[in-house]
Amino acid sequence: MSDRIIAACDGAAKGNPGPAGWGWVIADAQGRPERWEAGPLGRATNNIGELTALQRLLEAVDPGTPVEVRMDSQYAMKAVTQWLPGWKRNGWKTASGQPVANRELVEAIDRLLADRDVTFQYVPAHREDGDHLNAIADQAASDAAVTQAAAGTALGSTDMPVPAPASAPPARRKSAAPRKRTSGSAATGGGSRAIKAKFPGSCPCGKPYAAGDMITKNGSRWGHQACGSLGAVDA
Repeated sequence: MSDRIIAACDGAAKGNPGPAGWGWVIADAQGRPERWEAGPLGRATNNIGELTALQRLLEAVDPGTPVEVRMDSQYAMKAVTQWLPGWKRNGWKTASGQPVANRELVEAIDRLLADRDVTFQYVPAHREDGDHLNAIADQAASDAAVTQAAAGTALGSTDMPVPAPASAPPARRKSAAPRKRTSGSAATGGGSRAIKAKFPGSCPCGKPYAAGDMITKNGSRWGHQACGSLGAVDA
């Protein structure tokens, strides 16, 4: 069995540039999340968030620990694995002769990679069948971008960030016949359609829902369809 731990990192920007943040999560070799961290960046681009997330993750991993890093940013991954050697040869210029963007972050990551055993794995973002660690890192970064506050295991946060459910592809309509609106249907809950929960969570009513349950948006949170039809609000 491999002793390589698994981690994921992600950045977020609400606008590009806009309020930004970064986040990472570290799991054991079986993919069970163990600790996480997130932080704000003020006003920045999404690419800065992605690179900062990778830098902070590598700083949190002991140099003697092999790690697989999962990312949904092809820019950040290719910057430090494919493009970096050419940038160095060209005096930190791109193929078109322009200065390399975010050079300080790329150089910092390059130094961290020099004494670490790291493999990279690209994972698609915001997929119903996507990577669960990437979804946690994505939510952590998004929350940090919104709140502009640091959070994580080392800061006393005992629970992992709970990712918002990923939407399933819309079903094809068999006919153009009008649909009747009934209590508890996907049309309830303030007009939000029902989707299948990718992760377990808690409804504003205080009761949990399991992965695979049908849920809908109740106010600013996700919860049971029935609670949406009764006009449940945020607790």
